[in-house]
Amino acid sequence: MEFRYLGRSGLKISEISYGNWITHGSQVEEDTAVACVHAALDEGITTFDTADVYAGTRAETVLGRALKGQRRESLEIFTKVYWPTGPGPNDRGLSRKHIMESIDGSLRRLGTDYVDLYQAHRFDHETPLEETMRAFEDVVRQGKALYIGVSEWRAEEISAALKIAEERGFDRIISNQPQYSMLYRVIEQEVVPLCEREGIGQIVWSPIAQGVLTGKYLPGQAPPPGSRATDDKSGADFVKFWMRDEVLTRVQDLRPLAQEAGLTMAQLAVAWVLQNPNVSSAIVGASRPEQIRDNVKARGVRLEAELLARVDEVLGDAVIRDPAETRSPATRP
Repeated sequence: MEFRYLGRSGLKISEISYGNWITHGSQVEEDTAVACVHAALDEGITTFDTADVYAGTRAETVLGRALKGQRRESLEIFTKVYWPTGPGPNDRGLSRKHIMESIDGSLRRLGTDYVDLYQAHRFDHETPLEETMRAFEDVVRQGKALYIGVSEWRAEEISAALKIAEERGFDRIISNQPQYSMLYRVIEQEVVPLCEREGIGQIVWSPIAQGVLTGKYLPGQAPPPGSRATDDKSGADFVKFWMRDEVLTRVQDLRPLAQEAGLTMAQLAVAWVLQNPNVSSAIVGASRPEQIRDNVKARGVRLEAELLARVDEVLGDAVIRDPAETRSPATRP
């Protein structure tokens, strides 16, 4: 496994990280989830990403049990806060109350005294940003998180947080966790240039576009039985966004490029996002250990500029690039 600095911090993370968004606690049984985590560890992955909202908090519990007995100092454990974790009006968002209560719940479920990175899972338009940043600062000062980051924030929102941190002497954001893939490049125009200047690294999710970039979904054909596109519990709505014949046809045209590079389609997709120097890590998930073993073969791969240009040519206008696609709910969910 190769390691990269997370932004301009001194923290190194595995360039391929393991995430349990729609698997642990919901899509797969716990024994399988534990097997996937152990496969990730065996392959040299040290960075694990989760969130309090995943599977209604169960994902954190499963991950904590799966990592039990591992040397804590050898792991980087990330979690997030924002989405609802209870029925009350304060069980969501980025208010001081919710942040301070949520970090304690996450630590309890994960079975650890601290997380390496605590992330704002969306921007909260209902809470003053200074309140959020001060609460994150206090979480760090209490030793419950070592670093802070955000997920799916727009460039102007990240800039505003950096300004408050500079003025108040708070810890700076060191990471952003956006969706990013060959098909979905909305961060490239505004977020990446800002983050490059400010020393913020990207920890990208869905580099395989919810499995679409594996090539398993064929134009004009029904999704394979048991695939994510047929499972309402596993983010099927995200997959359906790409389930159009014009997109699936272009994805199939990537197959010769992957073969030329000696990669599977999934490996090509993961390797592609890792070519961006602002990307610190690509998050992969799995419902079977062999998926982990396959995806990690993208580590350390360097793609030629000519191949990258051909990817752009093949995908053409199927690529989503509009920065406005990055948006948080106008009101708390």
